[in-house]
Amino acid sequence: MSPIAQQVLKDLAPEGILHAAINFGNPVLAQPGADGEPHGVSVALAKSLAEALGVGLALHTYDAAGKVFAALEHNAWTLAFLAIEPVRAAQISFSEPYVLIEGTYLVRADAPYATIEDLDQPGLRLAVGNGAAYDLYLSRTLQHAELHRADTSAGAVELFIDQGLDAAAGVRQPLEQIAAKHPDFRVIQGAFTAIRQAVAVPRGRDAGAAYVRDFVERRLAEGFVRGALLASGQTDLSAPR
Repeated sequence: MSPIAQQVLKDLAPEGILHAAINFGNPVLAQPGADGEPHGVSVALAKSLAEALGVGLALHTYDAAGKVFAALEHNAWTLAFLAIEPVRAAQISFSEPYVLIEGTYLVRADAPYATIEDLDQPGLRLAVGNGAAYDLYLSRTLQHAELHRADTSAGAVELFIDQGLDAAAGVRQPLEQIAAKHPDFRVIQGAFTAIRQAVAVPRGRDAGAAYVRDFVERRLAEGFVRGALLASGQTDLSAPR
């Protein structure tokens, strides 16, 4: 085995195990299956990477992206699936995006808001999942509205409803599923950001990060990501290529 290959394994799979963090907080990327096991495009990528490395795989599930990021302090994972965000980049090396997801708002059906811009007004209160990519983005960009944070993305919707807030920010697909089941709500057209989902490796593991970047590029080119999205029911999403 070449020295660089040895370093890749040391970075990604110490003791022969790839520890991958899976975020159930974004159901576009990962979902608990009927068998209780994680499924989805991020799980498929983790399994494919472990196979390519010839190592075992341990999946560690979380209910929010903020909790995945916090677990980095405890060396709980060597691979994660997170949105690219400047505040995270100081501690994480990212691959290129493998999925692009829109961030938008859930509002009440009779709310007077028609556009994304209508939600950034003085006195408006918006629910977000603490530490989610859209929380980090809105924290930087909102000029007037006030953010109220729940522990998870699902909790943000509950907070919006229970406390009578003006909107819940989140990923378009799960918000549209809520609106489809509950006619009292609707989803704002347009997006405040395109969330770039990528594969993450802790900073300082340069050989491992380079290997993961190449791995993601190859899986995108081969159509693997697109196939995994379709297999997990994400028919309205596409890979960047």
